[in-house]
Amino acid sequence: MNKVVEILIALVMLGIVIAFHEFGHFIMAKINGVVVKEFSIGLGPRILSKEYKGTKYSLKLLPLGGSCQMLGEGEVSDEEGSFNSKSVWKRISIIFAGPFFNFILAFLLSLIILNGIGYDPCYVTSVDEEIAAQTGLTNEDLIVRYDGHKIRIGRELNLYETLDGISKDPITITYERDGKRHTVTYDPVHTARYYIGVYYNEDKSLPGSGPMTLSDVVKDGAAEKAGLKKGDKIVSIDGTQVSTVEEFVGYTKEHPFGDAPVQIGYERDGVVYSTQMTPKYAEAYSLGFTYNVNGREKVSVIQSVKYGVVEVNYWIKTVVKSLAYIFRGKASTEDIGGPVRVVSEMTNVMETSYKTDGLFYAFLNLINWTILLSANLGVMNLLPIPALDGGRLFIYLIEVVRGKKMDPEKEGLINFIGFVLLMILMVFILFNDIRNVFH
Repeated sequence: MNKVVEILIALVMLGIVIAFHEFGHFIMAKINGVVVKEFSIGLGPRILSKEYKGTKYSLKLLPLGGSCQMLGEGEVSDEEGSFNSKSVWKRISIIFAGPFFNFILAFLLSLIILNGIGYDPCYVTSVDEEIAAQTGLTNEDLIVRYDGHKIRIGRELNLYETLDGISKDPITITYERDGKRHTVTYDPVHTARYYIGVYYNEDKSLPGSGPMTLSDVVKDGAAEKAGLKKGDKIVSIDGTQVSTVEEFVGYTKEHPFGDAPVQIGYERDGVVYSTQMTPKYAEAYSLGFTYNVNGREKVSVIQSVKYGVVEVNYWIKTVVKSLAYIFRGKASTEDIGGPVRVVSEMTNVMETSYKTDGLFYAFLNLINWTILLSANLGVMNLLPIPALDGGRLFIYLIEVVRGKKMDPEKEGLINFIGFVLLMILMVFILFNDIRNVFH
């Protein structure tokens, strides 16, 4: 696939996410009798425009979003049909509709994924012998609850494990077997050994015999420092072929990693490379079992609606937990990205998927990225930050409590300060993107 085409496709998808957000504001404004002066798709110079019932509908040159310009928005105006002439609850509904429509878009796109390849049930793929003896847990059991959290898909459990971590406290899980549920509480597995820092998942259709493809690498781990990335396939360790999961697990059990450097062979884009890395010593706690996050099972059209809601819920939780992860100081500037980083990542995913799995999976990965972007935009816009939808909603909620509007000058000053800070943040993110993408 041509790189220019990939970039254009990524930009268009990013634009659709933003335009759908503005469409939410537009629809609710019309329902509430607010005059929309102009609704546009795209940014920049107008290519086409047509006025209909007091609203100018425009198509603009750059496919990077859209806008919804309402009468009296950001002004002191009691003119009939103006935004500020409406009741506080009508203004709240108009502003909230933007982020809400992003969640609707994420849901609609999820239906494409679910009807294309299905969902990822959280079935167990392997169990530590000690944990199996304590809990009765075996392969193919379905995890349905984890420490009070409902688990519908494997990625939910992976989200809790990755961003919350596994502590030394007892774990309570509920699993399902033959239609019956079993709840057990047990101590997590304490591990203290040398790691190269890679994650991988087994393919249910090829248990053990599937390729040793990395689903991720540990941040600052030996593998990441040696240059390995998600999607790479490990093919050898110190000259011994370990191209499948079974071979990798078997070799590392017989030859545990130590403090001595190891030579890892890996395949990327059809080319085999070799690199040396020194395993890191670490103490940690684990669940004591592995589970599916990649294998998909088909669902009916009706089930796809149910799991579409689950998908949106998962992505919203992912964004919220990722923000909390950043605010706790556990992320670096390399983990923070803006539009340039997003387009770069989307094009990389499309290119890799197209080369390894074909056009269909490249399309599905593009859709998956767009779902994440739409959920991300929805959540970010609900944060109570001035100049964002969430900041305006916060001001309107104060109005509900006080029973009167905030002084327009004070509201304008708050939004202006918020806008300036937002622009400073955007400049930082832009330079951070350029550094991370082109470094």
